[in-house]
Amino acid sequence: MAEEIARIPSNALVVLIGPSGSGKSSWAQQWFRDNQIVSSDQLRALVGTGERDQRAGTDAFELLDEILARRLKRGLLTIVDSLGFDDSRRAAWVGLAREQKMSAVAVFFATSDKDCRARNKARAEPVPSKTVTAQLARRKEVWPLLDDEFDLVLAPTPTAVVATALAKVTPRTEVAPDAPSPSEAPPRLRFGLHLSSFTWPGESREIGPRLADIAERAEKAGFDSIWVMDHMLQIPQVGREWEPMLESYSTLAYLAAATTRVRLGALVTGITYRNVAHLAKTVATLDVLSSGRAECGLGAAWFAAEHRAYGWRFPPVDERYELLEDALELLPLMWGPGAPKFEGRRVGTVTATCYPRPVQDRIPILVGGSGEKRTLRLVARHADACNLFGEPDRIENLVAILHRHCEREDRDPAEIKVTQLSSVLAAASPDALNGRIEELRGSATPEQMIESTTAGLIDDHVRRFDSLAKAGVDEVMVRLHDVGHAGAIEDFASVIAEFR
Repeated sequence: MAEEIARIPSNALVVLIGPSGSGKSSWAQQWFRDNQIVSSDQLRALVGTGERDQRAGTDAFELLDEILARRLKRGLLTIVDSLGFDDSRRAAWVGLAREQKMSAVAVFFATSDKDCRARNKARAEPVPSKTVTAQLARRKEVWPLLDDEFDLVLAPTPTAVVATALAKVTPRTEVAPDAPSPSEAPPRLRFGLHLSSFTWPGESREIGPRLADIAERAEKAGFDSIWVMDHMLQIPQVGREWEPMLESYSTLAYLAAATTRVRLGALVTGITYRNVAHLAKTVATLDVLSSGRAECGLGAAWFAAEHRAYGWRFPPVDERYELLEDALELLPLMWGPGAPKFEGRRVGTVTATCYPRPVQDRIPILVGGSGEKRTLRLVARHADACNLFGEPDRIENLVAILHRHCEREDRDPAEIKVTQLSSVLAAASPDALNGRIEELRGSATPEQMIESTTAGLIDDHVRRFDSLAKAGVDEVMVRLHDVGHAGAIEDFASVIAEFR
């Protein structure tokens, strides 16, 4: 049987609780970085003559409290390596975490009395035997209190620090007795690979071959679609504006030649960047060249700085929504039979002419955005799919709103595919996950990297995607932050396999 792996959210205060010799320091050093561990013994040595200088205890704990306050204020994962037996001190530490809206986690060391005594005796400066006896007795008194004090109580097993969205911070006493079995088959879910960055290890001249390799591996891994952003500059949420950013439809045409099965689209096409009739021609050409695998993602556009850089007008938001609705009406006419005239709110054509026609009878149109009043109303009225943002509870609420719009528009909601955009960093083991975080984080803190990439183990992502599927998601567009690194796509194939 595989050894159990504990999950700790990246925004946590972790308090180690156990007597001398129980293995707290060794465990902490194995699973956390040195700068994340605040040790009362080390602080006692810092302000006194050594780790066993009991006269320096008061000063050491005052310093510990100050360090905790400053680290938690910055949202930094912090491990307190102390006995953890003082009730008022534990309450104060948990209170600091609560003030910063951080999780409070206890790790309880149930090491046998015999082993604790033997380990302590083997130390260069052992704790007096009578003191250890008192600590062992105190451990029994503290154990029943922990569930009420902490969000999560763990045993010192192998540990992974994961994004808060993946860490179920629930007291053990509140686990529902009828909770679904982990072995229960999850609902079917499709996956799209979202390529938002082309800054991979290696030289920029390798982008083409690397892109083709990624696409081929994604198809083999079981991804159902590949999507690129429609931007001319890298967006600030992903990187710096001088990082490589490929033009979307040229890239999709290249991907069409490199693949045979996956569907291809821009997530999403900014409606202000192109003449709508020209966009229809571009997407139709992609559909023809890919043998009917094109999808058309549309959005109202938002990146004002990009418009300024390229000399495009950035219309007010109401005008952009009118332009978006015109496109939703005109594009199917351009792709359909005949050549009707079109007069919209902002766009008009004398004839909706586009030859060759797309291979598909109807190229699916996806609208991106979670706007509850306007965006989802347009989806219900015109689109074949929507792309939403958020965790399962948020998605469930948005799906319910979409269904209400469908009812008002006399539209069957089953006709509309619900997709969700997810940032993902997935690994098979805690060591592999930590290594990839260190490799990718640059100047970001580990905590920032974990949260921005939704970092976690394979099983964590399976559970999260299962929840998204149950909330109404049909396909998840996955941005793999390590997509350019060896093994990243293959690791995620394990997630895809759980939903087949």
